[in-house]
Amino acid sequence: MQVLNKIRSCEDGENDEYGYMKWNATSVSAACLAVGLGGFVAGKLTSRTSGSSETDKLLERAQQIASDKTTSNRDGGSSRRDISSRTARATSGRSPATIDERLAKMEEIVRGENALDRSRSMLAWIDSLAPTEFEAAVAKFRGLGLTLERMGEYAMLLTAWAEVDPVKALIYATENTGGGMATNTVLKAWASRDPESAIKWAETNHEGEEANPYMVGIISSIVTTDTARATELLQALPFSSERGEALSAMVPHLLKNGQEAAKSWIAGISDERLRDGATARFAEQMAKVDPAATASWLLSNLGEASTRSVDEVFAEWAKTDKTAAESSFTQLPQGAARSRALRGLITVEASTNPESAAKLMNSHPGDVDDRMVYHFLWNSFNKAPAVAASQIGLIKDEQSRNRMYERALGSWLEDDQATAQRWIDSANLPDAVVNSLSKRNKP
Repeated sequence: MQVLNKIRSCEDGENDEYGYMKWNATSVSAACLAVGLGGFVAGKLTSRTSGSSETDKLLERAQQIASDKTTSNRDGGSSRRDISSRTARATSGRSPATIDERLAKMEEIVRGENALDRSRSMLAWIDSLAPTEFEAAVAKFRGLGLTLERMGEYAMLLTAWAEVDPVKALIYATENTGGGMATNTVLKAWASRDPESAIKWAETNHEGEEANPYMVGIISSIVTTDTARATELLQALPFSSERGEALSAMVPHLLKNGQEAAKSWIAGISDERLRDGATARFAEQMAKVDPAATASWLLSNLGEASTRSVDEVFAEWAKTDKTAAESSFTQLPQGAARSRALRGLITVEASTNPESAAKLMNSHPGDVDDRMVYHFLWNSFNKAPAVAASQIGLIKDEQSRNRMYERALGSWLEDDQATAQRWIDSANLPDAVVNSLSKRNKP
């Protein structure tokens, strides 16, 4: 049955504290692309094309190219000796082909279908470049129109350029690219070996009171080696999507030190709004390991952003101990957190037992909001359309309710006309909905 996707379009997503779109708390997860050399290489090496040993070799090779024995001056430029050394090495390691012929070879590589072969060949090709040839290589790559399809190879090229001449790479990126991917990739590579020079460049090249977008890549790069400095830079950013992006990049690393260390780090944040946002981000991850303890911690540290994570935490809890999660919910005082907790419980239960989920929802009418009903419908309609349809009437907004009736029942009619029509005939539906559905059935 294809009802699910059709009824989902009725409901707009909700933005979280940092402007990221949140859909179904448990059935739709956000995907974040971490732009960086190692990540891109690893992402390209799927289990179908390579084993872990091959992946390790390519990652080591990528790191070798990235480090490339270059050192930077305080202004971020590579020393003349290092550039000369690379030029000599690159020249000796390549064929006497012209630059146009070599760029044609790059195009041949990136147009290849096998991801593993592309990664191997691209790494070797990049390693043959002289410092003065990177701009032409990047321009050629961008001109192919393949950057979205070959982000891994593009990031490799930018990262290697950042190692030999980060300032020139950044000038090119800021003047010729948009969206921040290229700039952040270069800054991440630069910050990994000379963070203060990268920070100085970011501060010098940003104007205005808004958040400095250049800091996102730097923070995500140095958090693994200097958490204190990364935290300092994070707290210096004003409330913004950039701050949220930088925070998200820090979460995985900070959780590696354990949940108690993460909680301690959060407690040390001076900015109340940032601390609340961090609580929300960490709670969603921590709940996957220990949902009961996470729920207790989250409920003791509620703010605007963290309240919005209660449904995800309770959903995780319900997957492992539904009884305990429901018991905790019933003890919560009336309010947004209690409603969110019930939404998490309903979302999980609806996917396996729609009848039970509907009964639970109807047992607590004061905690039900329109978004909870949408979550119930998203997760139950394919399994039990009659049960799901019976709950559409709980949607308080009349326009939204009628639109949901029309979409859901219209899709049900397409899938199983006889059963759907019997339900429609027995239900006391609004005239507007009946008229709309009847028009669908006319030839």
